[in-house]
Amino acid sequence: MYHSVPATISRGGMPADNGDTVVTLDQVPRWSDADQRSSLQYEGDDPSFSYDPLASAPENGSLGNAVSRFPVDHEINSKIYLWRGNPWNIEVDAVVNSTNENLDEAYSSPGLHAAAGPNLAEECATLGGCRTGMAKVTKGFDLPARRVIHTVGPKYAIKYHTAAENALSHCYRSCLELLIENGLLSIAMGCIYTEAKNYPREPAAHVAIRTVRRFMEKQKDKITAVVFCTTTASDTEIYKRLLPLYFPRDKHEEEVAITKLPADVGDENGETIIDERKIRIRPLPNKKPSKPPRSVDLSSNEGGLQRRDSHYFDAYLDPAFMSIIKDPDQRRKEQWEKSVQSKNGWNCAKLLGFGDLGGPPLSPAEEYSLHSRYLAKANSLNLTEIAEMKIVYHGGVDSEGRPVMVIVGAHFLLRCLDLERFILYVVKEFEPLIQKPYSIVYFHSAASLQVQPDFGWMRRLQQILGRKHQRNLHAIYVLHPTLGLKATVLGLQMFVDSLVWKKVVYVDRLLQLFRYVPREQLTIPDFVFQHDLEVNGGKGLIVDPRTKYVYQRP
Repeated sequence: MYHSVPATISRGGMPADNGDTVVTLDQVPRWSDADQRSSLQYEGDDPSFSYDPLASAPENGSLGNAVSRFPVDHEINSKIYLWRGNPWNIEVDAVVNSTNENLDEAYSSPGLHAAAGPNLAEECATLGGCRTGMAKVTKGFDLPARRVIHTVGPKYAIKYHTAAENALSHCYRSCLELLIENGLLSIAMGCIYTEAKNYPREPAAHVAIRTVRRFMEKQKDKITAVVFCTTTASDTEIYKRLLPLYFPRDKHEEEVAITKLPADVGDENGETIIDERKIRIRPLPNKKPSKPPRSVDLSSNEGGLQRRDSHYFDAYLDPAFMSIIKDPDQRRKEQWEKSVQSKNGWNCAKLLGFGDLGGPPLSPAEEYSLHSRYLAKANSLNLTEIAEMKIVYHGGVDSEGRPVMVIVGAHFLLRCLDLERFILYVVKEFEPLIQKPYSIVYFHSAASLQVQPDFGWMRRLQQILGRKHQRNLHAIYVLHPTLGLKATVLGLQMFVDSLVWKKVVYVDRLLQLFRYVPREQLTIPDFVFQHDLEVNGGKGLIVDPRTKYVYQRP
């Protein structure tokens, strides 16, 4: 699949061609090479340097006799490379793949899966996903690299800048840690951020370069090469501009870096320091208190215990630290109020057979924790017996390109279904879809006599799916609705979730459904066609009994 690159390849950081070529490390520009210096200028008003908008550098007048936070280290510089091209074309021990939590091929670095072959996707499917900021390793298969390290970059919002910055830093550090754990020496790393996640390019480059620098300071003896790979001209220019700040090659670059570096370059790992999360321990005073602490003898009524005034202890406590600790009494009171509300709420709904609708709504953190627990358990179980019932399965896409989940009401048989395992299966199947806008098609055909779960069960299922499901759900197309189903949906709007169940679109005919979801995008059970003919009397459509193709009657 790959062929070798001739020795005359350009060393300017650009790929030799667009084919599947194998590039060796001695053909990749080393950061300490002399020809890398000519492209950088260091005038005082150099417009190529720009400040990080979220962490500006200190003013020049406040530097004084500042010491460089990233001194010259020729040994580290000799192991840093900059390459314009795809990282998986380089002959290294490991290559980094930026992907999503499910390690899906569609969300991976463009071109990597095609170059590695179909075996890579098969092995990714066995890993059970990967959390944001973490990394997992697979074989390289058809790539020149021996291993592929998969990592999941964070979504970016300026309100949560610090969290995203630290998660991105953890991505790079996790990749380097896995490199050492697997006995590997060289790694090629692309930019671990995507346009879909909205991470600004320059702040992301700051995080990437400084994290690698801090890691190399501790583990430089165990790594022989780190290749920064860029695929666009803008990324290449950003890295050429920022690399001298963190990897200065001489004293002149080191002095320039002092004035150009952001004020916040993180801790010893490159992560942003959050002052509010520091544990503050004040030293004991050298002098004794001017007034001895008063004590009250409680031997007569407290078993000889001695109590000191509270102001004595307050002198040794940091109020700023103590203020972040919630009052235990207040916390117990809130828990008690929640439990009382859960027991007393919606008793009338229970009496009417609607199920347990009590309890206060879950907070975002509680919903996330609940969803994570169910997803982890679902990924660890074999749920093939639920899948074989064909109650829930993936369809294609609707007319606007949104993915579709299909639900068949007639297959939902409570008498032969374990509801808890069904919830686990639903969470696992819905997880790839709820990350972005999607639609649901519900076939209610011939399901009017089936016993359905109560409102309490539906409310619990929606809490487990979480707010992404609620926010990204575009519509629920209900085929062949009955009067009883419409009444049930009205009850769901009132008692369960008005936002989700107001997205229901009733569809009486298959041809009407095909306006929203094309016929070729759906796998439709045979009895749905038969039910459509019985309900609509065959008016306006004909079904081919062999191919099940539906077309309008002439």
